[in-house]
Amino acid sequence: MFDFDALSKAMVGQTVLCVGDLMLDEFVYGEVSRISPEAPASVLAVRRSETNVGGAGNVARNVTSLGARCIFVSLVGEDAAGKLLRTELEREGLIEPILIVDPDRPTTRKVRFVSEHFSTHMLRADWELAAPASDLVERQLIDAAIAALPRADIVLLSDYAKGVLTARVVRHIIDAARRLGKRVIVDPKNANFAIYRGATLLTPNQKEFAEATRRRIQSDADIADASIEALRSADAEAVLVTRSEHGMTLAHRDGNLIHVPAHPARVRDLSGAGDTVVAVLAVALAAKSSWEDALRCATAAAAVAVSKPGTATVSLAELRRKILPHASLTAEEKIASGAVDLDARLAEWRKQGLRVGFTNGCFDILHPGHVRVLTQARAACDRLIVGLNSDASVRRLKGADRPVQEARARAEVLAALEAVDLVVVFEEDTPIRLISRIRPSVLVKGGDYTREQVVGHEIVTAYGGEIVLVDILKGHSTTSLVKRARDSEA
Repeated sequence: MFDFDALSKAMVGQTVLCVGDLMLDEFVYGEVSRISPEAPASVLAVRRSETNVGGAGNVARNVTSLGARCIFVSLVGEDAAGKLLRTELEREGLIEPILIVDPDRPTTRKVRFVSEHFSTHMLRADWELAAPASDLVERQLIDAAIAALPRADIVLLSDYAKGVLTARVVRHIIDAARRLGKRVIVDPKNANFAIYRGATLLTPNQKEFAEATRRRIQSDADIADASIEALRSADAEAVLVTRSEHGMTLAHRDGNLIHVPAHPARVRDLSGAGDTVVAVLAVALAAKSSWEDALRCATAAAAVAVSKPGTATVSLAELRRKILPHASLTAEEKIASGAVDLDARLAEWRKQGLRVGFTNGCFDILHPGHVRVLTQARAACDRLIVGLNSDASVRRLKGADRPVQEARARAEVLAALEAVDLVVVFEEDTPIRLISRIRPSVLVKGGDYTREQVVGHEIVTAYGGEIVLVDILKGHSTTSLVKRARDSEA
C-alpha cells in the first residue's frame, strides 16, 4: 500500500546535492489590444511582472518546498542578475547556495512576455552564454560539489546545457558519488547519454529520449525497446521518460516497465514543471521510496505545478491534496489550522473569483435540519465556510453538560459533508470577529432567524454582501435529541 503520510514524513529532512545551470526567470504579464503603428507587432500593455529563481535554482526551491534541504552548486556572472539570484537563494532557509562567480560570462536570464487574457507566451528574450565553463571554473565546481557530497543523501544534476555540467564536471561528480554509495539523478540535455555514465536515473522528456535513441517514441513498448541500448550506454539503473499529458514511463534495467498516468490538470504554464518532477523524485528516492511511489508523487506534483502561473514550487500539502482520495482529506484539508491557514484559503479563492459564503453554529449532534441548512447555504455560494463554536463557547451558551462532542469531533463530522468547504473553530460566543475577518459575500442562517437577528448582518450589508435565510426542517433540534438520549439512558 502507498502510504503517502509515512513517505512525506521521511522526505522532510533529507538533503539533496543539486548541481546545475542557474538562471533568472522573469515574467512580464499584460494584455494585447492593438498592433504597433511602427511595425506589424502586437503591443503588450504591461500590468505586472514577476522575477523567479529559475533553471536548476527552481529545482533547489522545489526540493526545499517539500521540507528537504538542498546544497546547491552553480555558476553566475559578476552582474546584477547574479547578485539578485544570490540574494534570493540566501533568503531560502533550507537552501545552502554555493555559487561560483565567472566575471567572463553573463548570468543566464530569460524574460517571458505573456498575454494574460489568452494565457500564451508571446516572446522570450534570453541573455546567456551557452558555452562550457572554463577549466578554472570547472575545477571550482567540481571541488565544491565533491566537498558537499558526504552531507547529501542523494545527488541531482540539472542540465540546461548552459555550461555548468560539462563532461568533466559530470564525470567527477558521478564517480565520487558512486564511491560513497550515493544515488545520482540526471535531468539530461545532452543527447549522448554516455556522458552521464554511472548515473542511477536519467529523466529525459519524450522528445529528448527520441533524439538520444534515434527512434520514434510513441508508446510504452517503444520506450521499452529503446531503453535497452540507452541504459547500456549510460550504465544506468533506470530511465524515466516524461510524456506530458500521457504521464511517465520508467524502464528499469531488470526489464520492469512502470507507467503512471498523468493527473488531469488545468494547464496555465508549463515553465519549470520538469524541475518540479526531478525535485520530487530526488526527495522521494532519498527517503527510500519505491520507484512506483516516487513516480506517483512526481506525476501529482507536475499536475500542481502546471496549474500555477510562472516558475512554480509544490508543497507537501499541495501534493497530499492531489494524491490522496478526497474522503481521506477531510480532517487535514477542510479544518482550518489557524488564522494564517484561513487567510491563505481566502486569498486563493478570491484570486479565482469565487463567491465565499459563511454560516455558523454549535453543531453538537448533526441532524437532518443541519444538513438542510448547510446544503442550501452551499447552493448560495461557491465556497462555504462553517464557523464552529469552541467547547468553552458551547458551555457558556448551552450549559455545563454541553457539548456532547468535543470541537475536533464536531469539526470532522462537518468536514465530511460535501457541502462544507472549510470549518473554522472560534472561541467567542458569537462569530462577529470571524465574519469581519472573512468578509463573506453571503451570510447564511436558518429561517428561524430574522435578518436583524443574524449576527454580522450589519457588517456584511455595509460592503454590499447578501444575507440569505434558508428554510429549516421542522421537528429537528439538538437539544431535544440530547434530552431524548439522556431520558432513554435513565
